[in-house]
Amino acid sequence: MKAHSINKGISPRVIIAGIRGGAGKTTVSLGVIAALAKRGLNVVPFKKGPDYIDAGWLSSAAGRDCYNLDPFMISDRNIISSFRTHFDAADLAVIEGNRGLFDGMDAEGTFSTAELAKILNAPVILVMDCTKVTRTAAAMLFGMVRFDPKVKIAGVVLNQIAGRRHETVIRESVAKYCRVPVVGAIPKLKGEQLSERHMGLTPFQEHPGVKDAISICRETAEKYLDLDAILEVARSAPALRSFGVDSFSTHHPLPITHHGLRIGIIRDSAFQFYYPENFEALQKRGAEIIEISALTEKKIPDIDALYIGGGFPETHAIALAKNRSFRNSLKNAVESGLPVYAECGGLMYLGTALMLGKKRYEMTGVFPFVFGLEKRPQAHGYTIIKVSAVNPYYRRGIALKGHEFHYSKVVNQEECRETDFSFSSERGGGIIDGRDGACYKNVLATYTHLHALGSPEWADGMLKQAIKYRRSRR
Repeated sequence: MKAHSINKGISPRVIIAGIRGGAGKTTVSLGVIAALAKRGLNVVPFKKGPDYIDAGWLSSAAGRDCYNLDPFMISDRNIISSFRTHFDAADLAVIEGNRGLFDGMDAEGTFSTAELAKILNAPVILVMDCTKVTRTAAAMLFGMVRFDPKVKIAGVVLNQIAGRRHETVIRESVAKYCRVPVVGAIPKLKGEQLSERHMGLTPFQEHPGVKDAISICRETAEKYLDLDAILEVARSAPALRSFGVDSFSTHHPLPITHHGLRIGIIRDSAFQFYYPENFEALQKRGAEIIEISALTEKKIPDIDALYIGGGFPETHAIALAKNRSFRNSLKNAVESGLPVYAECGGLMYLGTALMLGKKRYEMTGVFPFVFGLEKRPQAHGYTIIKVSAVNPYYRRGIALKGHEFHYSKVVNQEECRETDFSFSSERGGGIIDGRDGACYKNVLATYTHLHALGSPEWADGMLKQAIKYRRSRR
């Protein structure tokens, strides 16, 4: 089976999509992954879109990294190449979609889960919230099946079933009008195992009972889903589309000759939003990843560059502020030329302070920004940033595609307008007045998250600065 998959490109795979956001696809995806993994199958998880939180949960359920497949940020070629590489010798791949199956950036559904299904030539299992509908559920499914004949909806999971009669009527209606196999029917369950916060699911690192929550999803899948039928759907996937040369990009990165570089990553419960592909991009070119905690460690270790990803520094504001020793160590390292690249939560940490209500929590003070938290998103969605000024990491004039999702904003904007910014936002909010990429010495901090497979210049810039900094200390 595995040798056949590798040689012929027949990689068993299935996309679990929703008729809308909140239909239950994450719970179904977690349950399917955990249940099949319990059977001894090697399941590799993927997440459609830029999401970190769902991907973290999927990773926890599978016991291995979850990889993002995002058609906006990553080319079709690199999506397929990444899928092939990370599938490796797995038994199957489970890919969780985002929003509704056909929901994209415009009326054509550009960059939707449906478009990803066509890129990967993958069958789809649709999760339908059946609250207060019976025969109408079949009408909705009928329309979904015929909306785009190139998307193969190979099964449906009925969610939020009120009782036996409710399920029977929907099953009979689906069989009569749609001829799509029902591969599961989940009743209305009491209690919420996956609590939510303003960005969706609570990160699994902070969930008080992550193992119990995933166990409940697994037990739900084992009890209410036809796992054998779902496996058959995955195994029905045809050969992957081929682009010829199987490489992540036509971009030519730095040669893999820079062994010994030490790239620090602040990775703890405050800063947890990272794409594993970004780490891989550094490691494949010879760098060693050094994990650091801004919550518990007292000083920056011996590293050649530092990467601070996103997260929720606001939920750890007290601990971050109290660890003055680490904050001072980082500020001193910046003044000495340490290259630092920060995204979103990392940007907030490099500011002067974080305001939560009337309470002020001191941050590192690399930039003059004081951040406050709002009740509504200050920016949410994909970004296109143009490199408009000289900076340590990117060539001026290029455009980069990423995403931003944050509730924070700079509350002392008038005091910060003289800050050097490297990016102009062609799409997205940025930090101040559509400007992003705050720059100071060898530090670049931005609200935009980048994916290394879509923006290989990111890893190039990190490594170039790390090499330069290491040589300067000899």
